[in-house]
Amino acid sequence: MSEKIAVITGATGGMGREMVSELAKDHKVYALGRNSGILAELAQLDNVTAIGGDLVAGLLHGADQQAYRELKELKQVDVLVHSAAIAHRHTVASAQPLDWRSQFEVNVFAAAELTRELLPALQQAAGLVVFINSGAGKGAHPGNIVYAATKHALYALADGLRKEQANTGVRVSTIAPGPTDTPMLQGLRTQAGADYEPEHYIEPEEVAKALRLVVDAGPSTQITDLAVRPRIELADRN
Repeated sequence: MSEKIAVITGATGGMGREMVSELAKDHKVYALGRNSGILAELAQLDNVTAIGGDLVAGLLHGADQQAYRELKELKQVDVLVHSAAIAHRHTVASAQPLDWRSQFEVNVFAAAELTRELLPALQQAAGLVVFINSGAGKGAHPGNIVYAATKHALYALADGLRKEQANTGVRVSTIAPGPTDTPMLQGLRTQAGADYEPEHYIEPEEVAKALRLVVDAGPSTQITDLAVRPRIELADRN
């Protein structure tokens, strides 16, 4: 049996690092990210190839082709995980076109383009595409409209891809964590002027466990949507 291959974007984020460590147990993992320090740490793990680069510049604008050349030459991809995302708080009144464009490019357009590039390799392996979504993907909240809109769009991308690839062997799953203890959430809470209480949020390794559940689904099925919620919802805390 040939070695299984996984590609993970956003690998230097809070959830991404845990997912790289999890899949590296039985996959050769290509870990994509922008934080050079964390990439160096990931590169020390067995079965991990760290790739530094900007998804938007490299995939959408062709400015950094060398970073992604190795990926585009892959003949099989068993798992593709779209974890890269940015989030900045905006209202409809405050968001400028650039604010919309920058979040959509990272959160949606880059995921669509990387999927397109790797689709032949995914089909060859009867592989799995996993979109890391968010609770915001099904519930927009005031002050965070742009991010929520990108995550709504990501559901449409995942659901449409699943239907398009139904007869090719490619499976498509969405994992939607609620508030997770990551630098992204900390930044959003800071922007909102709210307290940051890590003990109230999901631990990033729990998202990696959810990914493992999706990856290990039997050959006759696919887990299409998996919500990962805090043990106690923030709104229900006394």
